[in-house]
Amino acid sequence: MCELVEAGLTKRQFQVTSRTRAEDALELAAHQDFDVIVTDLQMAGMSGLELCQRILGTQPDIPVVLLTAHGSMETAIGAIRAGAYDFLAKPVDLELLSLTVTRAVAHRSLRAEIKRLRQAIASESPGDLLGPSSAMRRISDLINRVAGSDASVLVTGESGTGKELVARAIHERGPRKDGPFVAINCAAVHANLLESELFGHVRGAFTDAKVGRTGLFVEASGGTLFLDEIGELPLEMQPKLLRALQERKVRPVGGNTEVSFDARLVAATNRDLETEVFEKRFREDLFYRINVVHLAVPPLRERAGDVLVLAQHFMARCAARNGKKVEGISPPAAEKLLGYHWPGNVRELENCIERAVALTRFDHLTVEDLPEKVRAYRAEQLVIATDDPTELVTLDELERRYIHRVLAMVNGNKSRAAKILGLDRRTLYRKLERQADAPPSAHGDGDGDGGNGNGGGGGREVDK
Repeated sequence: MCELVEAGLTKRQFQVTSRTRAEDALELAAHQDFDVIVTDLQMAGMSGLELCQRILGTQPDIPVVLLTAHGSMETAIGAIRAGAYDFLAKPVDLELLSLTVTRAVAHRSLRAEIKRLRQAIASESPGDLLGPSSAMRRISDLINRVAGSDASVLVTGESGTGKELVARAIHERGPRKDGPFVAINCAAVHANLLESELFGHVRGAFTDAKVGRTGLFVEASGGTLFLDEIGELPLEMQPKLLRALQERKVRPVGGNTEVSFDARLVAATNRDLETEVFEKRFREDLFYRINVVHLAVPPLRERAGDVLVLAQHFMARCAARNGKKVEGISPPAAEKLLGYHWPGNVRELENCIERAVALTRFDHLTVEDLPEKVRAYRAEQLVIATDDPTELVTLDELERRYIHRVLAMVNGNKSRAAKILGLDRRTLYRKLERQADAPPSAHGDGDGDGGNGNGGGGGREVDK
């Protein structure tokens, strides 16, 4: 029987190895990789069912096909319980066996691909939030703590820091993970269409509204609605959004009735919403409604310890995607990555590594593979003490330079700058207004002695 099956399958372009004892087959399968195992049911010593169970106990991905002269219901049930892929009745139809083995090979390949994709998805979802820095550990802890509630969350941070990834992590770690995650970028939708996108519309509500449409609030029921760039929300839309969040109901455009929804809200912005509220560009009541829990994602320059971890993650992902064998980052290249200030944050780092993987000619990334701006970067310095008399400036000028340096480092976020400077926001505003109105001598462009005491830093009010 073994010789017959081996000859028939070999003739049909299969590579076949045969053994006539189950124990020998078990030993061989433990040391060689097979796509399919075909076994008789009735054998001396170990039966085909026992062989099937023992193989699948250690190698669950291998399909096992059973051949039996007893094509009864009991045999079928026994084969299924043993985990067999299929079973065929004797006498063996070699065409049918060839077809079954072909399907079994395809089945194993499909399972392997699904496993690979699951691993890729599992590594990719949290990948951009990786990092041993204390800042990222705090973020992960906050995500875990807030994920189990239905409280609205406001995620803030500079562009490219991974705010949507944080929103997805909140969704995936909470009880709504099996529901939909619906995202919209408020800055990418025209103001006239945003209400219809969020709340839906009825047929005939406006030109071309030939059919009714469910809005995103209702679509997200049972899950999470992510409003990205909520700071760009038009003022006229803000009271409508506030009412929807308060009432947990929306009224479609052109409709006469309200529709209930059950979605958790996560919003994100790279703007300083407190400043927007202060300057009357964002409603205060809406700000407090969406900012029940605040999650500030730090920029990459404040997470220096995460740069190489993220770079390795992106490198492995890009290398696998492009079929390139790239296994590491050279020390000089790593030094350049650590020294760069990453104004585009994690998104810029990913772009940099993707470029480097595409260009590298070696099994590791080198300095030459990095973009010119990363290779040539030199950190700016704020001169506080110098032997050069031309660099001596007034205290007002020194303060002005430092304030603007801090603002540049936080992308103009005045609330964060005020916190770093140890000032309240109103005091920082007053300082910036005075600096904008100050005469050139106050900026160190005069003779440096403050004149008669009314210029320089001599007679100026100082905020404590």
